[in-house]
Amino acid sequence: MKILFASDIHGSAAAMERILAKLEEEKADRFVLLGDLLYHGPRNDLPDRYAPKEVFAMLNSCAMTPLCVRGNCDAEVDQMVLEFPIMADYALLPLDGGRTAFVTHGHLFNIGNPPPHQPGDVLVHGHTHVHCAIPQEDYVYINPGSAALPKEGQAPSYMIYEDGVFTVKHLITGEALLRYELGK
Repeated sequence: MKILFASDIHGSAAAMERILAKLEEEKADRFVLLGDLLYHGPRNDLPDRYAPKEVFAMLNSCAMTPLCVRGNCDAEVDQMVLEFPIMADYALLPLDGGRTAFVTHGHLFNIGNPPPHQPGDVLVHGHTHVHCAIPQEDYVYINPGSAALPKEGQAPSYMIYEDGVFTVKHLITGEALLRYELGK
């Protein structure tokens, strides 16, 4: 199974168009959004082509319904315009080798406040806008970065999971920025 993860779109129609193009290009089997879809948030500058109405129209017409978790900038009013659920604080995804990915935005569960897990599980969240893979004592934390508002000088990014490997990729060029193989 090939999964495309994206996070922190923050109402950027430009980022959303690129994500949907990558979804088609990558031929992903599943599409996972890690929250902060429509609103830019009070601490962020406006992203490129800030157009929440365009973003929700693109998401609602997407051929593949995304699995989505709620970000700290997502609200009930956002759910009213989206045709798929976005208000769950987390989701569990089975991975290769009996592992589980705990998928969340990152404002509730994160590396400093990990969720319940089993050894070898993966915590996947956005929120920080910084892509990384950080092995912990008995799990690994992986972040795809932000599609619209990357921080710390990083490029806009998304992530692919396939055959036990997480690969963070540059949203525009598709270049691999980070690779993490489970079991390593």
